[in-house]
Parts: sequence; structure tokens; C-alpha cells
Amino acid sequence: MQYELIHPREQLQILMKRIYRYGMTTTSGGNMSILDDKGDICITPTGVDKGALTWDDILQVKANGNVKGRHQPSSEFLFHKTIYEVRPDIRGIVHAHPSTLVSYSIVRKIPPIKIIPQANEVCGQIGFASYALPGSKKLGQNIASTFEAGIESVMMENHGVVCGGKNLLHAFQRFETLDFCARLAIKAIVLGGYHELNDHQLSLFYHTKNELREFYPEYRSNRERVYRRHICEIVHRAYEQQMMTSTEGVVSVRLDKDSFLITPTSKDRKLLNIVDVVLIHHAKRELGKLPSRSVLLHDRIYKDHPEIQSIMSAQAPSATAFSVSEELFNTRTIPESYILLRDIPKISYGPQYTDEQVISDRISENTPVVLQQNDAVLTVGSTLLEAFERLEVAEFSARSLIDAKILGGLIAINEHQIRKIKLHYLNTN
Repeated sequence: MQYELIHPREQLQILMKRIYRYGMTTTSGGNMSILDDKGDICITPTGVDKGALTWDDILQVKANGNVKGRHQPSSEFLFHKTIYEVRPDIRGIVHAHPSTLVSYSIVRKIPPIKIIPQANEVCGQIGFASYALPGSKKLGQNIASTFEAGIESVMMENHGVVCGGKNLLHAFQRFETLDFCARLAIKAIVLGGYHELNDHQLSLFYHTKNELREFYPEYRSNRERVYRRHICEIVHRAYEQQMMTSTEGVVSVRLDKDSFLITPTSKDRKLLNIVDVVLIHHAKRELGKLPSRSVLLHDRIYKDHPEIQSIMSAQAPSATAFSVSEELFNTRTIPESYILLRDIPKISYGPQYTDEQVISDRISENTPVVLQQNDAVLTVGSTLLEAFERLEVAEFSARSLIDAKILGGLIAINEHQIRKIKLHYLNTN
């Protein structure tokens, strides 16, 4: 789906429902708008259920001030209008009160965005706007003046956040990523704290190694057709379970010894479709498509490990909290977790971009899951479903460990019990 081809009313419907569905706003909270080429503003209404907006609920405020629609525009229309006036490059705005960002708002702190590589670029510069009464002219002035200084995402004192973008999807991605960083940081604080990436480490993310030579596929196997569909289904499921965001998460499946399918870069994971998935053959990419930045890592793993049929990496928030902290991700919680995950090593940040062999060498039958520091959890499997289940179990296990930390800490399965699990279920000592 290409958002630029969707009517503004439908864009607002889709993304407001998405924010509501993922618990980032309440029935009456939050608002969104789009500025069109004529200077008219489409905006969500006040007093209407944000989880069930229809086409007819969206209003249009004409450039001359006339309102078209059956409701009243958001009570905070004024600050939307003022932002557009001072920032002509902004054409979409998202405002809401997700609980984690409200937590940062009420302690007057900005969430750290240098804890994962892509967030610094997605969120842009972040600033604070001083408190004022919601809907007031003063609040509009406070927010607009912060945007006017070149800020892209504005935290509001004792209120929430406003994110602007070149279009509504861009603003939403900033909002979603900032909220993700806030959730991730809070989880990491429970584990003892987090460390951030420095400028050199962040620069590694912007490599162009995924710009492989292109080829035109003259033949499509039924296996390829089936796995294009399966990849999309798994990505959608991972997004629904909040183990991926719209801008992050990679899935690949081996087709044969020389070919595999992989998700693209810069595509909304929620709306990924079979056409977006990229075919890689003999280290060449399908014509006109750009694969994930980690395509060479996947290629290296498939070459080194013929038994592996699928690879996933994602910033599932609880598991990723262990990657940004110093805390050990101890999988010896319940037998089911250890059987599927084994012990999980943490690999220092960088090799995923500079030396793929380092990560491939850490993967084995007894190490099907690795943590990439300040990045993601990577899982492999003999099937796509097995790789996904490992990601899912890693996230559930990490969530249990974080909760256990609050309750007093893990009492792990002991070595004798682990040996019995290995002997009975894993056929190893």
C-alpha cells in the first residue's frame, strides 16, 4: 500500500485506529492532521471514538477557515494550524498520550533515541514545549515555537507528544519509534540501566552494502510464491504482537542453495505485501527492490549453515532491553524456554554491518538465538515458523525476567536440572 495514493480521510482513519489498537491512545485522546497542497487541513474530530473512526467522521478545515464535516475539529486544531504555518516542510502531524511518553513528560525528560541504530534518524531532533492549557492559544505558541527551532518531535510538559513529518506516515513512524524507545529504556532501567551508541557506531547503520547488483527473475517457483505469502503473514503477526515496529524487523527464508527471500528496507511492516519481498539470487537483488540492510548477514549465515532455512531479527522490546543493558539474558527460567532458546550470547555492536562472519560463527545447533548489542534479537530455524517461535519465546521469557526482577529476581533452573533437560529433550550432555 502506498500512502501517498490514499485519500487523506482514509489515511487518518487507518493510522488513528492503529495507534488506538496498539494502546498508544484512549477513546477520546489524541489527534492527527494532514495539510494538503491547497492549504486545507484534514483533521480528526473531537468527542468521537478514536478506535472506530469512519470516513465521514474526518473533517476538513479550509484555508479560509470554513469547516466541512459533521463534527467539530479536534479541540487542539489550533496548534496543528500554527505548526503548519511555521514549518512549511511539515505536512502531517500526530499527537497522542501513550503512557510511556507521558511518563517521560511528567518527569520532564526526553527518551533516549541513541539506544538503537535507526531511531536517531527516524525521530529527528526532540525538544520540550512548556505547559499550557490544552486547546489554548498559548499551548499552540509553545509547541509551534519549538518546531520553528528545527525540532521534529516535541515532548509537552505534563501532557504528551507531537510529531511532525513530511507526510502523515512519516509523522506516525516518528511517534511510534519514540514511544518504542521510551518503553525500551524503561525496561532497561528495571534491568539496571542502558548504554547508548556513539556517533561512530550510529554511522555504521547508514552503509550501502545492501545495494547489490540487480537481476531480473525470469522464473518464479511455487516455493517462492508460497514463502512470499508466509513471510508477509509472519511479519504482520510480529507487528500485531508488538515485536516489530513499522520501520524495523527482518525475515528471510532460504529457497535453494543459491537463493533466498528477504524483507525490504523502508517499507511499513504492518502493510508489507508479497510484491515488496525481495528475491536474492547469487548475491544479486531483484530488479528495482532494496533488501534489508542485513542482507549480507543473512547471506553469510545461509552459506555457512546449510541446515538453517529461515532467519529473523527484530527489536522485540523486552528481549531488546537485555541487548541495551549489561544484564544477562538468562533463559534458564522454565524448561520450555531453555529447550527452544538454549543459552543466548550477546555480540558486541558493529559486526552486523562490518563483519558478518563474527555473527555467523556464533550461530550453531546449540546457539539458535543471539543478541546483537543495542540492536536486535536474531533467531534461526529449520523452518520459518521455528525461527518465529524462537523470537516469540525470547520476548515472553524476557518479559518474565523483567517482571521477576521487580519481584526479587530469578531463581534459575540449576545445572543438574539443565543436564537432565539436555539429555531428555536435546540428546546432549
